[in-house]
Amino acid sequence: SPPTPYTTLVGRVRCEREIKRSKFIAVAASVPDERAAMSFLNEVKDPRATHNCWAYKVGEQFRYNDDGEPSSTAGKPIYSAIISSGIDMVMVVVIRYFGGIKLGTGGLVRAYGGVASECLKDAPTCLVKPKARVGMEVPFDLLGTVYNQLQHFHAEDIKQDYDTGKDGTVVVMFKVEYEKIEGLGNAVNSACSRKIELLQ
Repeated sequence: SPPTPYTTLVGRVRCEREIKRSKFIAVAASVPDERAAMSFLNEVKDPRATHNCWAYKVGEQFRYNDDGEPSSTAGKPIYSAIISSGIDMVMVVVIRYFGGIKLGTGGLVRAYGGVASECLKDAPTCLVKPKARVGMEVPFDLLGTVYNQLQHFHAEDIKQDYDTGKDGTVVVMFKVEYEKIEGLGNAVNSACSRKIELLQ
C-alpha cells in the first residue's frame, strides 16, 4: 500500500518562554531523516545553555533526549507535544537557561512539554503527499503528447533514457503523487490512443 500523506512544518519556528526565571527556547523544523535531525540539533543547540533537550519523529522512527534533566522530564514531554500536534517528519529542540529556581519534575514536564506545544501550535504546516517514481516507454512521435499530460498531473523530476534497446522509443522517468498514477495512466492512453504501460 502506498505511503499515506502527512503534515509537516513549513520552514523553521521558534518560541520563547520564561518560567520561574529559567528561559526556555523551542526551535522546530521539518526533517526528512535521522541524519538531518542530528545536524539540525548541532546547528541550533547552545553549548552555553544549561540543557539542550530534544525529540524528533520521522514516520515510525522517533527519539528523545533529556540532556541531563531528570529522566523523562524533558525529551519525553517534547515528544508527546509532537504526537499531540499531529505533525510528522519534525524535530523540536528546547534550550534551557537555568534561572536559579528549581522547577521539580512536574514543573519540568509542564515547562518542556508546554513550550514545545506552543511552538508547534500556530506553526505554518503543509500536507505532503508522497510521490512514486514511475516510468513509461514512449514512442518518439508521442513524446509531446505525454509531456503535456505529465505537466497537467504535476509530475516532477522528469528524466529521459534513450538507451532502451528499442528503435524509436524513449523511457521517460518521473515522480508523481501516488493517488494520481491511475488518472495519469488513463489520460496518457486516451491522449495517445494506445496502451502505454506505467512501470513502477
